[in-house]
Amino acid sequence: MITSGSKAGGRWAALLLAMITPVIAELTLGNPPLSQAWLLLLWVPIYGAGTVLIRELVRRSGGGRPAILPILLLGAAYGIVEEGLALQALSSPTLYGVADWAPRILGLNSAYAELNIPYHAVFSVTLPILLTDLLFPALRHRPYLGKAGLAVAAVVFVLGGVLLRWSVTAFIDPGYQAPAAVVAGCLAAIALLAVTALGVLPRSPSAPGRSSAPRPLPAPRPWVVGAFCGAAAFGYLALLYPFGGATRPAFTQGGWVVVPMLVAAVLAGAAGWLVRRWGTGGGWTDRHSLALAGGALTAHTAFGLIANAEIPSDRAGLAVLGLVMIGLLTLLGRRLTT
Repeated sequence: MITSGSKAGGRWAALLLAMITPVIAELTLGNPPLSQAWLLLLWVPIYGAGTVLIRELVRRSGGGRPAILPILLLGAAYGIVEEGLALQALSSPTLYGVADWAPRILGLNSAYAELNIPYHAVFSVTLPILLTDLLFPALRHRPYLGKAGLAVAAVVFVLGGVLLRWSVTAFIDPGYQAPAAVVAGCLAAIALLAVTALGVLPRSPSAPGRSSAPRPLPAPRPWVVGAFCGAAAFGYLALLYPFGGATRPAFTQGGWVVVPMLVAAVLAGAAGWLVRRWGTGGGWTDRHSLALAGGALTAHTAFGLIANAEIPSDRAGLAVLGLVMIGLLTLLGRRLTT
């Protein structure tokens, strides 16, 4: 385990976080397959710099260990940046065919938005940060970078968004430009999430407003946390992402699509509520955090085998990648002290 608290250690931690983020968010889901892993080079700037930037902002705003909610909110803001402003998939009537998943609401692809904004908050931001903090425990409660590094991360993030728009949508969704009202709505939502995460939420367990938190529960055994989070992650993806030949979520037709959308929303809310109660109830350790991440990642790779791996070579590559991921998580678990 890396324990260096030096500036060099912070830079190495930031670099690792930037590199593993697109691997966790995309490659371990089978999107793209291993044969096209070079595509990650296009995504490292926005994914990696975005997640580093979020972690730096939260740590600088005073968010130490109880910083999960600010990170999730900024992760949702990241999702809107990528899907709403860069790819513009939230509103495109043609990109990926997602406009046909469910009725469009206020010009947005409703089921796609419900799937991807929380997905980015969890898998593109929160889990990479959690794992990197486990690898660099001495740096867990402080920023990785100085002011210059923070500025570089912000610039790379913006340029990464431009690169993503130029390299993806210019070729697979040419000519589409989100309406001004949609862009304005995305910007307003991003600003609201950022202000809430960095300026409104309490910064410590004793901060004002803590009394409104749910009553804590003692944390169960780590394997229970892992199994629960895995089931919740798999269920959420399966409810919203069409797979197995389906063209709409959960093989629905017509207005029935509202059923899996509502169930997915309830599932996500219940899972978040329960994990938060466990995390504040005493007994939560690094092993619980690793189990949470490992359960969710294993389930999301298992879902990728079903939904994204279309040919035998892709399935074999993703299965091997999943086994490597489980092996690395196991090695990390053996080195944890709590």
